[in-house]
Amino acid sequence: RLVMAHGQMRERELERAMLRFVGGEFDVCVSTAIVESGLDIPASNTIIVNRADRFGLAQLYQLRGRVGRERQQAYAYLLIPADGRIDETAQKRLRVIQELTELGSGFKLALRDLEIRGAGNLLGPQQHGHIAAVGFDLYTKLLGEAVRELKGQPAEPSVEPVVTVGVEAYLPERYVPEVSQRLALYKRLAGLADATGIDEIRAELVDRFGPLPPPAAHLLEVIGLRVRAKRLGIEKVEALGGVALLSFAPSTSVAPDRLVRAIAGSQGRLRLRKEFVLEAQIPRGPWPEVETALAGLLERLG
Repeated sequence: RLVMAHGQMRERELERAMLRFVGGEFDVCVSTAIVESGLDIPASNTIIVNRADRFGLAQLYQLRGRVGRERQQAYAYLLIPADGRIDETAQKRLRVIQELTELGSGFKLALRDLEIRGAGNLLGPQQHGHIAAVGFDLYTKLLGEAVRELKGQPAEPSVEPVVTVGVEAYLPERYVPEVSQRLALYKRLAGLADATGIDEIRAELVDRFGPLPPPAAHLLEVIGLRVRAKRLGIEKVEALGGVALLSFAPSTSVAPDRLVRAIAGSQGRLRLRKEFVLEAQIPRGPWPEVETALAGLLERLG
């Protein structure tokens, strides 16, 4: 038993058709995207979207939300041409809608949609801009710096430390199979600013993919070192052959007297190799010993 619903129907006719569908007089409602929002039909448990590649990301998200509003299991089928000939932008949209399935995904989806489509001038009425050229994150960062400069506020020093250590630290393909998921996780890890975020991602990885393999565990440990180094204004952390080199940025927050006290109390294990470069003797043993030594060193300097 089928009923039709589309925007060219008269208002009363459309309302009557939808009420009869909600009331159970029809089994299937065949419609246009007019049903994407404003409807709550708990009895509906399946939606089939034909030519999903022609819909926007927000539309797909809203259409998918028409089902699954009751306790029974719901299904959303997004159909594309059998030959798979869809453009790259449509592929990105479908990949995002496939990934963002947990509760509260709306905000994440909006950001991804903004990255895919680009955005207009955030400070004016134009519907064009340059976000697509540099990416949303970098664009907002540059915009914030420009606004602070116009306000006469001092620029915030930005240090992105490079950590070079002799250990395999990455997300293995067999652990996180989807390339897009690995890239999203790498992006989140790169943007972390405190240890709490690392603990949250560790718990999420274990929950989604199982126990951490050694390379993934090492990656989180390296990110922990990077977070500590960033907080201190350290540009490089290099650890090879029992020697660690810390290269400080000119804007480092480490006070000179604190550095002098650390060197004096190190019993020869710390010395200034040259300006802004600190050399430290560390264990030559396995990675856990090296990581503990580096973390302890960064903790003392902080």
